[in-house]
Amino acid sequence: MRHALRTLTLSAVSTLLLAGAAAADPETKVALVPGGPHPYFSAWEQAGKDAVKDFGLGAADYRVPQKWELSQQSQLLESLLSQGYNSFLIFPGDAVGTTPVVQEIVENGGQALALAGCLKDPTPALFCMGTDVANSAYLGTKELIKAMGGKGRIAHFTGFLVDPNTQLRIDAVQKAADETNGAVKVVQVIADIDAPQPAEEKINAYLAAHAADVDGIVTTAWVPAVTAANSLRKIGDKRIKMVGIDHDEVVLKAIKDGFVNGTMLQNPYGQGYVGSYVLDKLRSGCTIKDSAPWAKNALTAKFVDSGTVFVDAGQVDTYVDAMRGITKTLKESFDKDFLACK
Repeated sequence: MRHALRTLTLSAVSTLLLAGAAAADPETKVALVPGGPHPYFSAWEQAGKDAVKDFGLGAADYRVPQKWELSQQSQLLESLLSQGYNSFLIFPGDAVGTTPVVQEIVENGGQALALAGCLKDPTPALFCMGTDVANSAYLGTKELIKAMGGKGRIAHFTGFLVDPNTQLRIDAVQKAADETNGAVKVVQVIADIDAPQPAEEKINAYLAAHAADVDGIVTTAWVPAVTAANSLRKIGDKRIKMVGIDHDEVVLKAIKDGFVNGTMLQNPYGQGYVGSYVLDKLRSGCTIKDSAPWAKNALTAKFVDSGTVFVDAGQVDTYVDAMRGITKTLKESFDKDFLACK
């Protein structure tokens, strides 16, 4: 319930974003489908509800596969297509393996965006919108290095290896450390722990054996951030510096209490809200401009950064305002730079 309550505060974001909205197609039915259960995506549910209310969509429903299995996500997407959904916001269960079902959606008259994670080009998805995860991990590690006084040993706790974002984050953390010319070293990377049981087992075991051997912790996935914050609170020694990710209440309270130095906010609400808006605009006759200022990442040449910001103890109580600002700017960018509407 923690996540749901915090997410609901974001519904106020939508009241700032209605200026300039064109008439919507009431038959636009959006499905927001992650790769499996995970608290990061819970904000998509409220985003869809707000998009229906604000833009007059026929539907914008959050649907989650029971497990993180590519076959389950593909089956769910096919079922939703058969139920009349025509616009899809999809976190790819696999950067390549999700492509066939997206192709099926397009061939049957639907449209899709890759959301929060990208499909590898060539892809039938219109584009990818998500956090620039490499930049977020890099900036978070730079903040950690600053908190460590510019030197020391870092442990990096991160997400599922099947997540196309994970290797990008690992490389970005290493890049930030390499820029110190040896003053900072990444001494441990523990991946595949973005679920409670593996995170608790591996992080707690590592810190029990090696807490004295590390000076900083960077986490680049939600569950490891929560687990590491709890572990540092239990240790009670604030010598180890930490920068987390996302906005779980555990992490936010740990920042307030001085056990965590800060967190890199992402913008899942804005992804779902603006993604639903854009798909409806495209069904209503708008097109994507030839001059659209796409960014690139390791997977695709058509990427839009949904935003990230570092929050420390000075901003932790007003982080929702930061997310509102990111979402407002994101929608304005699409209206101005990406969409051509008659």
